[in-house]
Amino acid sequence: MRRLSSCVWLIAVVATGDALPVCGQDYPNKPIRVVTGEPGGGSDFAARVLAQGLTTALGKQVVVDSRAVLVLMETVARAPADGYTLLFYGSSVWLAPFLRNDVNYDPVKDFSPITIAIRAPNVLAVHPSVAAASVGELIALARVRPGVLNYASVGSGSTAHLAAELFKAMAGVDIVHIPYKGGAPAVNDLISGQVQLMFGTAGSVAAHIKSGRVRGIAVTSPQPSELFPGLPTVAASGLPDYQSGTLQGLFAPARTPAAIIRRLNQEAVGVLKKTEVREKLFGGGVEVVASAPEEFAATIKSEMLRMGQIIRSAGIKTQ
Repeated sequence: MRRLSSCVWLIAVVATGDALPVCGQDYPNKPIRVVTGEPGGGSDFAARVLAQGLTTALGKQVVVDSRAVLVLMETVARAPADGYTLLFYGSSVWLAPFLRNDVNYDPVKDFSPITIAIRAPNVLAVHPSVAAASVGELIALARVRPGVLNYASVGSGSTAHLAAELFKAMAGVDIVHIPYKGGAPAVNDLISGQVQLMFGTAGSVAAHIKSGRVRGIAVTSPQPSELFPGLPTVAASGLPDYQSGTLQGLFAPARTPAAIIRRLNQEAVGVLKKTEVREKLFGGGVEVVASAPEEFAATIKSEMLRMGQIIRSAGIKTQ
C-alpha cells in the first residue's frame, strides 16, 4: 500500500518573515470517515461502494457515517482539514444556500472538492395519453395549452423539480408543479395519468418505460446515457444547451493540504474506474464520472450560477 508523506511549506507571518516547514505524519495513519446521506439512499449506496475500494487502496479502514442532510455538510465543513473526515454528497451541497435560509456553511469557501464520482441523469417521461413523442412536440403542446399540463416531482427543491423548472424557463412554457412526498406516489400518478409528465430517475421510471406504461422522450444529460439506451438528449431534440441531473462527489474540508487532495483523487478515481465498481454503480442507476478536483470545483461554480438563477426566478424554497 502506498503512503503519502505530507510535508509541506507554510509561509508564516512572523517577525523574521521566515518560511517554516510544517511536516505531518504519513497519510493515512488512522481510519477515514466519509459522511453521507441517510441510510438506504443513493448517496449512502455509492459512498459505501467507494469506501470499500478506498479501504483497500489506502490500507486504512474507510467508514461511512450516514446523517441528515444539513448536519452532514456542516459536520465536514467544521472538521479538521487533515483528510480524515470527508463528505460524499450531491448538488444539495452547493444548491442548499439558494433553497434554504438556515445554511451555516459556504459551499465554495468551506470545502475542497476531490472528484465528481457519479452522475444520474433524469429522463423526461410522459403518460401515453400525452400527444407528444418528442421534446419539440411537448413544447409545442405546452405552449398552446398553458397551465394545463402538470408535472410530478418528489418534492420542492428536488432534482426532478429543478430539472422541470429549468425546462420551463428555457422553453418558455407554463407547466404546473405537483410535489409528492416520495418517488413511488409520484410515479404511480404518472402511470395512472393524474399527472402528465415527470423528470424521473432511472430507478423510478426505467421499468415503466420498458413496459410501455409511460413514454420516455429524452434524457437530461449532455450526451446520450447508457441508462436509457435509444433515447436522445433534451438538448439535441428541441432545447439546445439544456442539461440537468444529479452529480455526487467527494469533498474534504477547506484548507486540506493539496498533497492529500491529490492522493485521495488518485485513489478514488482508480477505484471508480474498476470494471466491477462501474457495473455495481450502473446497476444502482448511476454512471461513473471520476473527475479531477479542478473540474469539480469549476462545475460547482458553474452550477451555482446557472441553477441559482432558476431557483431564485421560480421562488423555490425548502424547509
